[in-house]
Amino acid sequence: MDDGICHIKPEYILPRIVEKPVENVDPVESVDKDDTANTIAKNNNINDSTADATEPPPEKKGRFEGGEGQGKKKKNRGQNKSRTVPFKEEDALRLCKSLLDGNVGENATKKCTNANCRFSHDLEKFLQLKPKDIDGTCYIYSTKGYCSFGVTCRFAGAHLDDQSRNIYPDDYKHDNAMLVSTWLNPDLQHTLRKRKYNFNLSNRIVSKFERLQSEDKKEKAESASNHPSEESNKPAGSVTDEDMIKLRSAERKRIVFRDKLYLSPLTTVGNLPFRRICKEYGVDITCGEMACAIPIINGATQEWALTKRHSSEDLFGVQLCGHSSKLVTYAAQIIAEKADVDFIDLNTGCPIDLIFNQGGGSALLRRQNVLQVMVQSCARVLADYGKEFTVKTRIGIYNNKLIAHEMVQKFENWGASLITIHGRTKEQRYTKRADWEYLQQCATQAQSVPVFGNGDIFCYEDYETIRTKCPNVAGVMVGRGALIKPWVFQEIKERKTLDPSSAERFEMLK
Repeated sequence: MDDGICHIKPEYILPRIVEKPVENVDPVESVDKDDTANTIAKNNNINDSTADATEPPPEKKGRFEGGEGQGKKKKNRGQNKSRTVPFKEEDALRLCKSLLDGNVGENATKKCTNANCRFSHDLEKFLQLKPKDIDGTCYIYSTKGYCSFGVTCRFAGAHLDDQSRNIYPDDYKHDNAMLVSTWLNPDLQHTLRKRKYNFNLSNRIVSKFERLQSEDKKEKAESASNHPSEESNKPAGSVTDEDMIKLRSAERKRIVFRDKLYLSPLTTVGNLPFRRICKEYGVDITCGEMACAIPIINGATQEWALTKRHSSEDLFGVQLCGHSSKLVTYAAQIIAEKADVDFIDLNTGCPIDLIFNQGGGSALLRRQNVLQVMVQSCARVLADYGKEFTVKTRIGIYNNKLIAHEMVQKFENWGASLITIHGRTKEQRYTKRADWEYLQQCATQAQSVPVFGNGDIFCYEDYETIRTKCPNVAGVMVGRGALIKPWVFQEIKERKTLDPSSAERFEMLK
């Protein structure tokens, strides 16, 4: 047997089959042209009668196939070109919202202020083109006493008078009041997208704190080189400048966070309906989902939707996330001026890699120069509007290096009104148990600012154990425990374990 050759057993060898070449076929005998033409015509008639049933449909041609001068055939790409165009109503046929109440004439409470409005203002033409109303009663009208859709409602015949005017109850006030507050109107969105919003206040404050930070570094470097022994006796911190940046007024109304139940700003699940359910069960503080600073500045509708506030939320805030101190300060200024919030929270603990790799979330814990200017600037801007600025963080980035006890004093000196600490690191994310012993150690570092703890609170017993184990922790934030059972807040306040029936749980969802 030769080296390097692997022989195959005979039983596995297949015989090679050699195909014989096809012999030439004798040419067909000549046929008269007239007979040939008659035969082809008959075959065509037969094929035409059965073409629809037997022949496959013609192949789809691409966008660039079959054109003149196109020598090379291109591949058919993209969407299905042969599909039917979906239904889309023209904006010129849709009625403007200012005419929803019908023929109200000069007494109209809503008038179109947009000179370039693309919707129709011809009410008579709209009523002629509108499909026939559906027989029956309007559910909205029977429930609320009026229908906000007016003449566009498919049950409009149930709440329109003889003059095609929308019927309202006698005690109704046209104040445009809404249970849910929305703040991104078209004018504000247009201003943000055109980069015409006035950020002079934020620019002035951010520049001031950046200059103070650089001057402080230079002074520390000079003092360390000239007097190394006196460095430990010199007070640390930024240099105050009261002539340009006023101190926060102690006389303004402050929020009392201590001993309150705080619902965690849960991304994608802590939406407004879920917050309403938790409010019914007794939560004290609610906060919107994490909103990124750049989409807020650009006027993104989906991001501004996170600032919506329900009328039942008596203590409500918005959480911001960003990697630049100037951009986060811009977003804080816009929300303070345009939205109805009590406080703004800065997320410095988000473990998501997309946010972390951009320098936001928990990555700010290792970019403390940027974080310092960010907290100082936001706290200073919100002080002018009577808002509070809070911070939510984690105990650290890496499991072998916990830094939250060092950050508590810094956050307090920088101007934060509340510090919430999640008892896990960025590497842990949501695995293992929260370190409440370390949270107690962090809470002892604060002088006057309340420190909240977060992690592993799923029932009333967990809350009681933590408050006994960590007396310096001013309050707790509940996240996943509220997702599992929103009535955990009621358990804590009533100091007992609850087990709602299936009917009660279904009623909660309704």
